[in-house]
Amino acid sequence: MNAHGQEFEGQLQLPRVAAFFDLDKTIIATSSAYAFGKEFISNGLISPKSALQMSLAQATYILAGHTSEQMDRTRDQLTAMIAGWEIEQIRQIAEETMKNVVSPAIYEEARDLIRFHQNLGHDVIIISASATELVTPIAKELGVDQIVATEMATKDGVLTGEVLFYAKGPAKAEEIKRLAQEKGYDLDRSFAYSDSATDLPMLECVGNAVAVNPDRTLRRAALANDWEIKTFKNPIPLFTVPTTKEMSIGTGVVAAVAALTAGGVWLYNKNLGGKPGN
Repeated sequence: MNAHGQEFEGQLQLPRVAAFFDLDKTIIATSSAYAFGKEFISNGLISPKSALQMSLAQATYILAGHTSEQMDRTRDQLTAMIAGWEIEQIRQIAEETMKNVVSPAIYEEARDLIRFHQNLGHDVIIISASATELVTPIAKELGVDQIVATEMATKDGVLTGEVLFYAKGPAKAEEIKRLAQEKGYDLDRSFAYSDSATDLPMLECVGNAVAVNPDRTLRRAALANDWEIKTFKNPIPLFTVPTTKEMSIGTGVVAAVAALTAGGVWLYNKNLGGKPGN
């Protein structure tokens, strides 16, 4: 820029930096599926009977193994459950749940870190396997205007049960690379934050990978790669392991609402060849 404040033609601009944040147990101290799940039951989208059926389907899958037929059946049950749900009702429930349940579960450390990146002029992107309708109100709460999330097909305002894009595992890494090319991000200078080993492809994409409250496998990878490890403690998680009384419905809620996150680990294993994880 010269003395008159004009930019020189062809002036070199620094590459843009992005910060990619996983959602569950990285930004919020719980699973988004469980956080929203109780409200889906309360509003009649998931019946206790359906929740129990999904709980049994999940248990059968875990015990029986990874056969193609079993994964197909579980995937079909999940997508059949959400088919016919009105997208506007889902958005309204998500907004109401955001205020009363999800917002208090956001880690204060995550809020501060997002604000830190924004103050540095970095683009912040939340990248989650949860459906767009569940991620959007959380992003809005945090002042984040870019998200990458699972996309579900709709027709005449209702979900068809078809998954258009599943934002998990390698798909996250592919989307990060696409965004880098589209927006000019320097991935070597960019950041990624996650708690789960299922996000190793995403973390390996950037020059500054950070493990947040990592699971055992991710902790080992972080130590081996000399990645930073952060511990977020505030708030104390609002959702713990369900009691015996809640178990028949509680676990089913997670499995059922996982349909809204594109079929959870079952669809991930079938389509992407990954291992179960959050």
